[in-house]
Amino acid sequence: MKEIKNQEFGGERPLYKSTDLRLVEVTIHPGESSVKECRNIEAEKCRFEGKYVFWEVDGLDCRNCLFTESARSSVWYSSHIHYADCHIEAPKMFRRAHHVTLENCDIPHGEQTFWDCDHVKLHNVQIAEADYLFMHTEDIEIEDYKQDGNYSFQYAKRVTIKNAILNSKDSFWESEDCTVVDSEINGEYLGWYSKNLHLIRCHITGTQPLCYCENLILEDCTFGDDADLALEYSTVNGNINGRVVSIKNPTSGKVVVEELGELIIDENQKAPADCIIDITGKK
Repeated sequence: MKEIKNQEFGGERPLYKSTDLRLVEVTIHPGESSVKECRNIEAEKCRFEGKYVFWEVDGLDCRNCLFTESARSSVWYSSHIHYADCHIEAPKMFRRAHHVTLENCDIPHGEQTFWDCDHVKLHNVQIAEADYLFMHTEDIEIEDYKQDGNYSFQYAKRVTIKNAILNSKDSFWESEDCTVVDSEINGEYLGWYSKNLHLIRCHITGTQPLCYCENLILEDCTFGDDADLALEYSTVNGNINGRVVSIKNPTSGKVVVEELGELIIDENQKAPADCIIDITGKK
């Protein structure tokens, strides 16, 4: 493998179509497509300032690298990507990428990142300003994770999240086959129109959570004081620990809840209208 160390590049396509290349303490100054259409690239302790850095790259391993905010849209149409201990200030970072793994990474400007990707794995990652994260992305595994940003995981499929804090309004809209375990989910309108959303030991806050859901499963979850008007028009099974402020017009299934402030059933309830609400604390 060829190694380039302690050098600087700029302009357009300075390392175009490189193969089996190792970059060490290299700086890529503003420009476009610096490492485009390459194969088997390693980067360590590098600084990337230009945009569209790694487009159409197969085999990319970045360690201890910095991507400045100007390095936006840096990893598109690429596959077999591994990032470890990187600080990624650039937005729109991963699009149409396949087999992406991030470990111990920080993304402070993560808006519109991870669109149309598949087979994504994140461990010990923090993402802020993360509006519209994971749009139309499939086969996601996440653990030890924190996110601040709205509209995440919309249209996502086959997602597993463990030990996470998700501060995200409108998350999991129209998602399919998603499971969240031992996590905190904060934000309004959680999971609307989702299919097969499974929440295990999660704490949920925000108004009108989990409405219009199909085959929703709740296991040992808790709801915050602002999580009112829950489960409207949802098919749901499971149990909720503690108190729920209000449940409105669930469609079918069975929910066991320790304490319920108000059950709202009105003329707008949808068929089959046979959901059982079992309040274990009632006298």
